[in-house]
Amino acid sequence: MRIGIDARLIHYSQAGITQYTTHLVKALARIDSEDQFFLLQSRKEPEPLVNHPNFRRKGLWTPSHHRLEHYILGLEVLGLQLDVLHSPDFIPPKRWFGSDFRSVITVHDLAFLLYPNFLTPKAARYYGQIDHAVRRADHIIAVSQSTKEDLIRLLGVPDRKITVIHEAANPIYRPINRDEAWKKAKEQYPNLPEQFFLFVGTLEPRKNIPALLRAYSLMRQNYKTDHVKLVLAGRPGWLFDEIFQLVQSLDLESHTFFLGRVPTEVLLYLYNSALALVHPAHYEGFGLPALEAMACGTPVITTRVSSLPEVVGDAALLVSPEDEEELAVQMWRILSDDDLRGKLRAKGLNRAASFSWEKTARETLEVYRRAAKV
Repeated sequence: MRIGIDARLIHYSQAGITQYTTHLVKALARIDSEDQFFLLQSRKEPEPLVNHPNFRRKGLWTPSHHRLEHYILGLEVLGLQLDVLHSPDFIPPKRWFGSDFRSVITVHDLAFLLYPNFLTPKAARYYGQIDHAVRRADHIIAVSQSTKEDLIRLLGVPDRKITVIHEAANPIYRPINRDEAWKKAKEQYPNLPEQFFLFVGTLEPRKNIPALLRAYSLMRQNYKTDHVKLVLAGRPGWLFDEIFQLVQSLDLESHTFFLGRVPTEVLLYLYNSALALVHPAHYEGFGLPALEAMACGTPVITTRVSSLPEVVGDAALLVSPEDEEELAVQMWRILSDDDLRGKLRAKGLNRAASFSWEKTARETLEVYRRAAKV
C-alpha cells in the first residue's frame, strides 16, 4: 500500500493531536517495513518525522487549519498515487479527478459540538467542518468508545464506519524515585512546593479548573492542609482570565503555582513528585494526562464522564464534575491514606500497561488495509 499521513500540524502545535501523530508514525515505522508511507509535513519543517527506508517526507505548502486547505491539500497530494490518506486532524482533503485514495480520519473528541461556548470564533469555523468530514471519510478512527458513541449520537455516523483505537502514553512516562523526581523538577521550577496536587492540561473551560480551585480551597478550610499546594501545568487557553480572578477571590495566590506549558521530560518529574493528578474535566475524548500519571504510578482523581472511566477503569477515584465537596474529600483521602495511595499506584501501573503505541499502530494499520479494499 501507498499510505499518506497528514503530519502538517506538527510544525504549528505540540498539543494532543501532534503527539498522537508523532507516536503513531514512530510506532508504524517499528512494525511495518513493507508498505510505503508518505509523511505530509509542512515545507517549513525540513527534517523528516522518522528516518526509515519505507517512509518518505513530502513537504507541502498548505498550512494547517487554512480556510482553503480542503481544496489545496487535495491538489498537492494528486501525484502521490496514494491508496489511503490518514488525516489525524480529522479534515480530509478533496479528492480531485485522478485521485482515488481512500480517506481515513481520526476524531479525538466532539467537545466543540457539546460545548460550543468554549470555542474561539476561529476554532468554531474550523471544527464546523465536522459534518462534511465524517461524510467524506471512508472510515473513522475514534480514540475511545465514548467518542464513537458521540459520533453516532450527534452526527448520525453508522456504527460500521467507526473503529475504536485507543491512544497510549508516551513511553517516557514511568515510575522513578519521588525524591529524585522532585529535585529534578525543582531545578526547572525553583519555587515548586514539596507537597502538591497536580493538574495537567490547557487552561480552558472544559477542563473545569474553577471547580478544582474551589475544591482545593474547601480541602484547606476543612482539613487544615496549608502545607499542600496546587500546581497547574499547561498553557492558557480560551477564557482563562476567570481562573486567575478566582484564585484571587479565594485568596489562593500563595498556594497555587501556574507553570505554563511544561516540556515532556520535565512533566515526567512532576507526575512522579505529585501526591496525585487531579483531572476534573467536564469532557475528554480520551484523557491522556490520566493515563500518563498512571504510567508513572501516580494516583489519579478524575470525573465519571465521557471517556475518562473507560481510560482509568477501576484504577482511579471518580467524582462528579459538579460536586466540589466530593472532590475535596477525595483529595483529602489521597493525602491522608497511605494504603489507598499504594493501591491506586499498583492499579494505575497495571492499567497503563494495557495501552501501547505498538498496539495502536497495529490496529491502525488494519484499518488502512480494510479501507483500501472498500
